[in-house]
Amino acid sequence: MSRITAYVVDDEPLAVERLVRLLERTNRVTVAGTSSDPLHAVHWLRHHEVDVLFLDIEMPELPGFEVLEQISKQPFVVFTTAYDQYALKAFEVHSVDYLLKPIDPAGVARALDKIERIRSGAEPHQDLGPLRQFPRRLPSRTGEKIEFIDVSGITHFYAEDKLTFAASATGSTHIIDASISELETRLDPNRWVRIHRSTLLNTDYVQELHGFFGGRLVVRLKTPSRVELTVARDRAASLKLRLGL
Repeated sequence: MSRITAYVVDDEPLAVERLVRLLERTNRVTVAGTSSDPLHAVHWLRHHEVDVLFLDIEMPELPGFEVLEQISKQPFVVFTTAYDQYALKAFEVHSVDYLLKPIDPAGVARALDKIERIRSGAEPHQDLGPLRQFPRRLPSRTGEKIEFIDVSGITHFYAEDKLTFAASATGSTHIIDASISELETRLDPNRWVRIHRSTLLNTDYVQELHGFFGGRLVVRLKTPSRVELTVARDRAASLKLRLGL
């Protein structure tokens, strides 16, 4: 069987180094990358695939469970933590294993054995998809400052000047480090619908729908400023379907 590819995320660099040493000593793993910054890890994981993610749970910028919410295609997950109170939640998101720090070689071997059994078909593993949790918050970085924005308070996302903005119900806007296409795959499809190549709409904020020339529609939002958004002609049918029309 081919070597297991892994990515390690922990906000403590020494913990990353220790786990990498343990993995490399097994001669069963290729460590494709590591990070002590969970936001950097999310960006990397959106553009690369690995077999397993070794993921710390308690991290100040973005906890491990929220890291999973930010990536659409999830590898096997082995949680690493100094605390045992997260075991039930780790089980709920179908993690392969749960390693308590300080991690020992036996724990690493156990996790790798299970991954190899799953890959060979000898042991079933329920995909993360059916219980996928959509992100409740999204990070917005401005310089050295990172602010977390509640998705429920966002009326729509729009792309402009090669940047993606989140527009809130209060009228404020925030830059988001993700494209409209990426957000479309990550957010709850029961609430979010693409109405234009550069606009993703939260249908919870739709107040009125008006016909417009050329087969297009105009959406008026439930906001103090009654924002209006144009729906592209080729997106009108999907929006109507989502609104039950």
